[in-house]
Amino acid sequence: MEATSYGYRTLVRETYEEAIPRVTEALKAQGFGVLTEIDVKATLKKKLDVDFRKYIILGACNPSLAHKALSAEVELGIFLPCNVIVYEDDQGQTVVSAMNPQAAMQVVENSALQEVAAAVADKLRKVIQSLEE
Repeated sequence: MEATSYGYRTLVRETYEEAIPRVTEALKAQGFGVLTEIDVKATLKKKLDVDFRKYIILGACNPSLAHKALSAEVELGIFLPCNVIVYEDDQGQTVVSAMNPQAAMQVVENSALQEVAAAVADKLRKVIQSLEE
């Protein structure tokens, strides 16, 4: 797993198509459900008639942690759900990346969110790490 300034990233052995259900199951194991799926490749083809790599955005939500975060900061919904992406890189490898909510929360001036952001970050990090096994 590679940590970036805004997320966690890993290469997986599965194809893009095989990785999506595996990522969904890994999220489920950490208490997340997938609320949205945005097929970026299909959307860009339909809207702009351009070709793009295989790329999906999974909008993941852990209901109890989302409730805690929204209770502490009602406007926090602009950062939800937590995005996890699966895409095929230029070498044809499958990449999975998840946001780091602690990085996102740096712009919100509410110390009550630090604990929730740390808990979500820990769970998303575990999701990414589990995909390396």
